[in-house]
Formats: sequence, C-alpha cells, structure tokens
Amino acid sequence: MITRRALKLTWEGADRILQAAVRKVQEVGIPMSIAIVDEAGHLLAFARTDEGKLHTIRIAQAKARAAASNRLPTGKISSTGQPLNDHMAIALPLAAGTDTYVTFAGGLPILVDGQCVGAVGVSGGTGEQDAEVARVGIAALTAS
Repeated sequence: MITRRALKLTWEGADRILQAAVRKVQEVGIPMSIAIVDEAGHLLAFARTDEGKLHTIRIAQAKARAAASNRLPTGKISSTGQPLNDHMAIALPLAAGTDTYVTFAGGLPILVDGQCVGAVGVSGGTGEQDAEVARVGIAALTAS
C-alpha cells in the first residue's frame, strides 16, 4: 500500500477545544493565549483572553507547533521523549526556530485513535496551569 488514511481535526473540533480551554482560563483567572494547530502545525483556532499579554500569542503558537511536531507534550524533553540538559534545551529551539519549537510546558498533542491530529499550546500562566488548560480543551473534543 502506498497511501494511508489520515484523521483530520475539523473546525468544529478545534472550536470545541478552544471553547473549553477558554472556560478553563476564565476559571483559573489568569489571562492566557490558546492556539490550536493541525498535525502539520498550521493554525486552526486561536484566542487571547481579555488582558492577555501580547508575547503569549507567539509562545502559545510555538508550543502548539512543537507538540504537533514531536507528537509529545512540550517541556525540557527531546523529540524522543528523553530529558534535555540546559544546553540542549536552549540549542534545540534555536536550531529549529523559536516560532517552531519550545522547551517549556504548555503544549499538548491531540491524539485520536493513536494518531496525532493536531496540538494545543497555551501561554500566560505557569507551565502546569498552561498544560491544565490544554488538557481540559482536549478532553472536550471527545466529551459527549
């Protein structure tokens, strides 16, 4: 076989994730930016909540792209999931491009039936707060 079927995240799916993530941001009470990308890292949906800082826009998008590219949560880990030392945690984003790759928490891949269909990146809170907002958004994708 020379081709394979691929699942794709729809606008409806991206919007469902975005709406749930925005509700979580409002619950947390910290202004944030939320980016949702497809499996190739192209932006599908975005929100910056009221008073969200401008720099969080690019960071949320970079977190989403990195999670989609690696098919892993963002953080101080390599594309194989192994921990990175401080030198590599700086060198890798510089080599890949800081708009494409980051090594801090807040980006999660969106996995459906074991296949990456995209990713969510969140910026504005602590790494754990960002990751929690992303988790809540992704959970809404499959909620009835």
